[in-house]
Amino acid sequence: MAISQLDDGIVRTMSVAAVFHDFGGKISSLDFHRTEDLLVTASGDDSIRLYNTTTATLSKMTYHKKHGADKVCFTHHPSSLLCSSRNKLDSDESLWYLSMYDNRCLRYFKGHKDRIISLCMSPVNDSFMSGSLDHTVRIWDLRVNACQGILHLRGRPAVAFDQQGLVFAVAMEGGAIKLFDSRSYDKGPFDTFLVGGDTAEVCDIKFSNDGKSMLLTTTNNHIYVLDAYAGDKKCGFSLEPSPHLTTEAAFTPDGQYVLSGSGDGTLHAWNINMRNEVACWNSFIGPVTCLKWAPRRALFAAASDVLTFWIPNNQP
Repeated sequence: MAISQLDDGIVRTMSVAAVFHDFGGKISSLDFHRTEDLLVTASGDDSIRLYNTTTATLSKMTYHKKHGADKVCFTHHPSSLLCSSRNKLDSDESLWYLSMYDNRCLRYFKGHKDRIISLCMSPVNDSFMSGSLDHTVRIWDLRVNACQGILHLRGRPAVAFDQQGLVFAVAMEGGAIKLFDSRSYDKGPFDTFLVGGDTAEVCDIKFSNDGKSMLLTTTNNHIYVLDAYAGDKKCGFSLEPSPHLTTEAAFTPDGQYVLSGSGDGTLHAWNINMRNEVACWNSFIGPVTCLKWAPRRALFAAASDVLTFWIPNNQP
């Protein structure tokens, strides 16, 4: 179903349309392609899997026992991916560029010395960013194996580009969000936001499609929506605690709703403008580790050691 203007009624009807059980470990990352109806997952069984979201079928699966597969995201090409290693954390093989077409590593990106916990591709060019537990954020170019820029920081870094690729955000220690101009990041941040009263580390950050809002998920299970220009808090939501598990939240493509999993195995949807909870569902898969809404369809994916596709239920 192509996405139309969402409303509370449509969001409430979201229900499970497809289930994939054949994973041998927790799904650590998933990503939708920006323009094609494709989804990719990385999981603890060292597999990377490519799905067609219109037919709800598995298109391709590859195993990477040497490196393990942790974080994954699409490049602009629908069969090319960026992947971080689960095993080779302190080597020059901790981040790699993979062709799913022929299961070939096209390039390793050398520099990180610890696990990569945040990975994102620029929406407009060949640059991408990675944040690592080695307390660095690195800026890369797909065509070069050495990093093009490095930011040293304290705390757990999370990174995100805005949808125009003009600005990127870096979350760091103490709940601080620093905004950089993508073309002149070496000059330092042009703005800094603080999530008032919450000093928990941010484990995930996303921009809405219109660039007006930022979505933050913290390690103590709070979700905040900030004005991306002024840094003011638009709304905030709290989830059930989930020890040793970081949950993921996502905007809908119109930027009007936020969805998230939680530690008690439920899924939640909130209306940002009304600041109220619109829906709460049983995820059927336990605590949700990954959740994203498809960029062009009324569909979202939620995952633990099982992958589920959710679409509106149009039955009366």
